[in-house]
Amino acid sequence: MERTDKNIVKKAVFSRPDDANKGTLGSLLSICGCYGMSGAAVLAGKAALKCGLGLLKSAVPKSIYPIAAQSIFESVFFPLNETSDGKISSSNIDFLLRQSENVNAVLIGCGLSVCDDTEKTVDFFIENCNKPMVLDADALNCISKKPEILLKAKAPVIITPHPGEMARLVNSTSKQVNSNRDQTALDFAKKYGVVTVLKGQGTVIAAPNGRTMTNMTGNSGMATGGSGDVLAGMTASLLAQGADAFEAAAAAVYLHGLSGDIAKEKFGKISMLPTDITDCIYLAFKQCGF
Repeated sequence: MERTDKNIVKKAVFSRPDDANKGTLGSLLSICGCYGMSGAAVLAGKAALKCGLGLLKSAVPKSIYPIAAQSIFESVFFPLNETSDGKISSSNIDFLLRQSENVNAVLIGCGLSVCDDTEKTVDFFIENCNKPMVLDADALNCISKKPEILLKAKAPVIITPHPGEMARLVNSTSKQVNSNRDQTALDFAKKYGVVTVLKGQGTVIAAPNGRTMTNMTGNSGMATGGSGDVLAGMTASLLAQGADAFEAAAAAVYLHGLSGDIAKEKFGKISMLPTDITDCIYLAFKQCGF
């Protein structure tokens, strides 16, 4: 078991050459959000951009497009067909797969919700997308009864479950997951061939080859809805910029916790928000020498 530190960030984050442009700094397709959960898509998208992403393409239901577009000026948006209750319709699958061919990585799940249409969308992407993916939140809930579908992935996959989501994936309880966090993450990573980020105090990052890390940054002020969306966006950003899946996940976890520690000093544990974590990402990068 290793510990995350600044060195893992230096392995995953690349210095920008003077002739860099948005096309050389990674592009990400973010498939997130539903009616009532626009904030998840916004938090993930902003965090991805703050980590140096060259181009963000946000695919969101039409009903939340006006909110998201007013919150992330830097993103290209794809307003999607939606179900009667504001969830991404599976009728978008072919369009989204075509869009994935023009990016370096895909993020799916933040605020997505769980229904037949979103399950079809997640399943289809796992089985057919040939770009590295980060699966978070409801993308994991969509496959919780059939995690073996991860074995069909055509490219590296990172999953970022909290203990409750992990418990659903392994048909257990949060208490049991937390009682043996290291082994739970490692067993899942090996069994299904995905980099597994088990969030919580001492977040565990496990790779299919057996490499594991635990993270020592972060604090309980980050225990607020939306913090996980920030981490998902950060992870997907580093993945899109060309980092190895395990190193992208470990570096993002370290930077996420460090940003939270900086936010704690500025705002205190009680009052800090996920947006404060995002606002402190640049300071975390500076502490790592960037």
